[in-house]
Amino acid sequence: MNILVLGAGAWGTALAVSASANPRQAHQVTLWARDASQARAMRADHVNARYLPGLHLPEGLRIVDGTDVARFCGGQDLVILGAPMAGLRELLQELRDCRVPVAWICKGLERSRSAAGETQPAQSVGLMAHEVQAEVAPQLLSGVLSGPSFAQEVALGRPTALVAASAHALVRERLVQAFHSPRLRVYENDDLVGVEVGGAVKNILAIATGLCDGLNLGLNARAALITRGLAEMMRFGLALGARAETFMGLSGLGDLVLTATGDLSRNRKVGLLLAQGKTLNEAVTSLGHVAEGVYCARTVAQRARHLGVDMPITEAVVALLDGEMQPQQAVQALMEREPSSEIR
Repeated sequence: MNILVLGAGAWGTALAVSASANPRQAHQVTLWARDASQARAMRADHVNARYLPGLHLPEGLRIVDGTDVARFCGGQDLVILGAPMAGLRELLQELRDCRVPVAWICKGLERSRSAAGETQPAQSVGLMAHEVQAEVAPQLLSGVLSGPSFAQEVALGRPTALVAASAHALVRERLVQAFHSPRLRVYENDDLVGVEVGGAVKNILAIATGLCDGLNLGLNARAALITRGLAEMMRFGLALGARAETFMGLSGLGDLVLTATGDLSRNRKVGLLLAQGKTLNEAVTSLGHVAEGVYCARTVAQRARHLGVDMPITEAVVALLDGEMQPQQAVQALMEREPSSEIR
């Protein structure tokens, strides 16, 4: 297969490396970097020094740059969009005439104009990636590659399982063909909504779990938070049309456990730093990478309110990020809620 990966961040680079090194398939992989100087350095040194330092890039990996992204789609069998959620709309607009399957790897919801101070209809608040695609490039055959995965471990070839989600069988098949290998299992799922909701909400819950651990609240508290967070994720997803079983899978429970407890999790680290008394700006700046939970928490809460879905953990994280609560106050607010049934 000919595979084009647009975006030379950690995750885009990791997938390009994984596909290039796939022993079962002789893929021709092209990695596009928006930053020309980054591309030149990667071609010269065979290392992505900013995002995956110390990892040698395969000799056969082609690295390109340029402003006309669409022209690189010619001759490809699959295009992977490695932009963060904030950049997805622009990239999809550039690829609106692409004729080959396209899949994004970002996790989150697009920040709505109303979240930035403008008014917007309720049904447009907090768009998921497939909803953005439906607006700007409706003819694309598209989907998402998601699941419990740290870029560094995928790039190193450590055992990982992902899920390829799309309403189009061809997209799912191409993703499996591109990335399924002895070290990377790829499962198919046609519940695109459920997979995207899991990928978005788990980042918010990871911030909450990092806060919990940073405050030394104990393992009981962590287990309760993850479990009730999963219930919160499921309520939100079902209201959007997802299937319940998706949240028991890789993109739901699997990604939540990894992101909430793994030391490589950027969102978890934000919670840990806030618990130490760091400001949100200090916490985000220290990461050097995007922590999607910070950017989509308010939008998820906003859309949940429009749907009438109760998401108390998400609301507490938003209050914390907005400076309306201190860490201990956020915990207290959750613990002092009125008793309720576990199953609802």
